[in-house]
Amino acid sequence: MPDKRDFTTEFIRIGRDIASLLYRPVKAGGNSRVAVFIMHSDSDYLTFPLAAGLAARGFTVLCQNNSHPNGGRPVVGLDRKIMDAGFGVKMLRETPGIEKVVLMGHSGGGTLLSAYQSIAENGAAVFQDEAKIVKCPDALGGLPAADGLMLLDSNFGNAPMSLFSIDPAIVDEHDTAKIDPALDLFNPQNGFSPDGSSYGEAFIKRFLAAQSERNMRLIDGALERLHAIERGKGWFNDDEPLVIAGAANGFMNNKLYAQDIRLMSRTRKARQLVHKDGSVTVEVVRSLRKPENNKSFTADYREGALVTTVRGYLNEFAVRTGPDYGYDGDTVRGVVWESGYDTPVGNVRGIRAPMLVMGMTAGWEFAAAETIFENATSCTDKTLAYVEGANHMFQTAKGCEAYPGQFGDTGETTYGYVAAWLGQPGRFL
Repeated sequence: MPDKRDFTTEFIRIGRDIASLLYRPVKAGGNSRVAVFIMHSDSDYLTFPLAAGLAARGFTVLCQNNSHPNGGRPVVGLDRKIMDAGFGVKMLRETPGIEKVVLMGHSGGGTLLSAYQSIAENGAAVFQDEAKIVKCPDALGGLPAADGLMLLDSNFGNAPMSLFSIDPAIVDEHDTAKIDPALDLFNPQNGFSPDGSSYGEAFIKRFLAAQSERNMRLIDGALERLHAIERGKGWFNDDEPLVIAGAANGFMNNKLYAQDIRLMSRTRKARQLVHKDGSVTVEVVRSLRKPENNKSFTADYREGALVTTVRGYLNEFAVRTGPDYGYDGDTVRGVVWESGYDTPVGNVRGIRAPMLVMGMTAGWEFAAAETIFENATSCTDKTLAYVEGANHMFQTAKGCEAYPGQFGDTGETTYGYVAAWLGQPGRFL
């Protein structure tokens, strides 16, 4: 466990009165010259465990939340969060003793900070091409770039996770009671079992094709409403509420691969696997997670609905799919990653700063790491590694152990690997 005597914490407010927590090592110099900036796209990460883990190892860490959702309008969704991140990076750049700044995006924070770094390195124009569902605003130009990027168990992005959560069995967008039994994930006749499902290839193909079709229909419908708003024909002058049933992107709503653990379950190539003693082997890495989500939340507003606005949805939760959309044990295909900047997979293509990508073998975001890493085509200093037995929050997945202590303290294993990467001579120090 990190020793809190090795660092101090200070609550501060940055930019638009944004709550932040600064971790500073007691001993200045050395690693403290490198500052790690941590921010999630939606959750409070002020006390995210990695912060203390790195501060105890001598690094400066700034954890920052988002500003109020109404702050900075008409900037919405992802764009507002990117602007918020800029305040924190700027603050660190101006802090005496800080020489390098490295971003850390975990889970949905990977979307936010990969988009931030690509815009900061390349300008807003990097996300203004015709492929984009909505274009990055010029207002995001001029962001201060970081010196490195870490994506630790980042998911595929806020938009792809919403895509994976879309329930294609919905017959009527305004009536969640109407479900097509042939597309019902929780219908035993389709292969569902509360103890772990094994769906047939025909059902998987049918389900994913219908998921893609509904996804594209939702995007088209949102674009129609956006055009109406822009013509002064919307419910309001600036935006409209948008509620999409069966599309909340929390893991409890991720469809298919959460129930059938054969899907998204292994890497395509041999990769680094970090063990409890810090040793590393190179092998095809396999997921340790168990089946989850044995009930549907499609009919629940609080748990199952994606509640956003037209602009917010198109900015942060929409990604196009092609006719070949689908996934199997090791590959997601047919997602048009470049259609938005709400997925790290597309965002990292333009990033040149050193990059660390990590996956947790007992986490539900496991499969994203390899795809993100492979798409970081502009980066020449990049590392991909997996932590054996760690769950999404870097904690030991004791329920996956064959015997007590098999995986050790995976939090400490993760923090140690990250600290060694940050401290690699010539990278940042």
